[in-house]
Amino acid sequence: MKTKTFVLDTNVLMQSPNAMFSFDENEVVLPIVCLEELDKMKGDDGERGANARESIRILEKLRLSGNLLSGVALPDGGMLRIEANCMNVMLPEDFSDTKGDNRILKVCKGLADKGQRVVLVTKDIVVRLKAQMLGVDAEDFFTEQSPCLTEQYTGRTVAYTTDECMQNARKKGFNVDDLYEVADEEKRPFKPVVNQFVIIRSETNVKKTLLGFYNGRTVAPLETLKREPYDVKSKNVGQRFMQEALMRDAGSAPLVIVKGPAGTAKTFYALAVGLEKVVNAKEYRRILITRPNVQFDQDIGFLPGSEQEKIAPFLRPVVDNLEILVDRNEKERYNNERELRDKVDELFERGYVTAEALNFIRGRTIAHTYLIIDEAQNLTPKQAKGIITRVGKGTKIVLLGDPAQIDHPFLDERTNGLSYASERMKGSPLCFQLTMLPDECERSQLAFDAAGRM
Repeated sequence: MKTKTFVLDTNVLMQSPNAMFSFDENEVVLPIVCLEELDKMKGDDGERGANARESIRILEKLRLSGNLLSGVALPDGGMLRIEANCMNVMLPEDFSDTKGDNRILKVCKGLADKGQRVVLVTKDIVVRLKAQMLGVDAEDFFTEQSPCLTEQYTGRTVAYTTDECMQNARKKGFNVDDLYEVADEEKRPFKPVVNQFVIIRSETNVKKTLLGFYNGRTVAPLETLKREPYDVKSKNVGQRFMQEALMRDAGSAPLVIVKGPAGTAKTFYALAVGLEKVVNAKEYRRILITRPNVQFDQDIGFLPGSEQEKIAPFLRPVVDNLEILVDRNEKERYNNERELRDKVDELFERGYVTAEALNFIRGRTIAHTYLIIDEAQNLTPKQAKGIITRVGKGTKIVLLGDPAQIDHPFLDERTNGLSYASERMKGSPLCFQLTMLPDECERSQLAFDAAGRM
């Protein structure tokens, strides 16, 4: 079979500098404009600058092994080369010759005109559309992609058993062989994933249920059903599962991933358990909160004020939840706004809660901390890996987000860091996961109705 020529857009390397090693025995081509763009970005702060520098270091190692213009061998049997020609290839009149994207398209068209099987790999949907106009095949970078949202791991499942088994196992749990699944109206053996939550239903009365999780041996009962962290009581099955995962100590569950739509109390419950563990139980030194934001992570240095003043606008949703937690009286909570604000400020002033920009976490080892990454769907896979691998002794990390609501221009429900971490950590004995359901929305009747309709 004739090998393909994969032409990489710079934004692919911005997501994954090692992307050039992901194309098996085919030819990988970097247009010269990619080098120019990497050079411009190498001094930037944040993820973009770090990935540009890493890409340049990789290219330097390859340069030392041969001539990049004629091509150097890659470990998987393929070849990488830099394309400096194709400058005179004609594009439609509306395609500017000076724009970087169009210079990449020139390379694609020039190589295709020579008879090569060219595939443009880019994160930019508009560039893929323009490639189609030129008759050039184009695709997204798939190597780090997760399944589509409806097929992603949810961390929860349903199993059935007899009434006799339910009665006998109410305290000690279930043997997996005593449970079964139902798919397409057929009974199938129950094959759970480690740390997967399970709703066990009676085969004669589906309203008769027990809740548990698979510990690798049996489906054990939940341990925190009667707990009310920071006086918060769970209101639905999803919250009971979420509470179980969040309440477990950092030794047995150092990583918790919670996905789901807005209004399902992901941030609220994570903060409630964090306050219980930090303020009351003294289990961690502090709660550390960060929220990735595309513009914020890149431009924090240009914003006025101290670090805390810079990040304050981006943490307003966290403060909103803290206001509810420090004053549980819904009728009188907002009668004295100054007093309410003082209660929240006290949590920060006493060091119970701290907030930092995502950039400032890079390179650190975070110990004995309850770390919340809110809006984690805006992480890149590399950022998600970088954060999780920074976890030190006694730290619990909680990733929260909705893969259906992404602000990052080059991420989607399949390529974001939250989905990436979820799929890679599936089955780990150190990770609990849960996807909240739209009907578990507790924000308001309107929020619940909108979640189902919109």
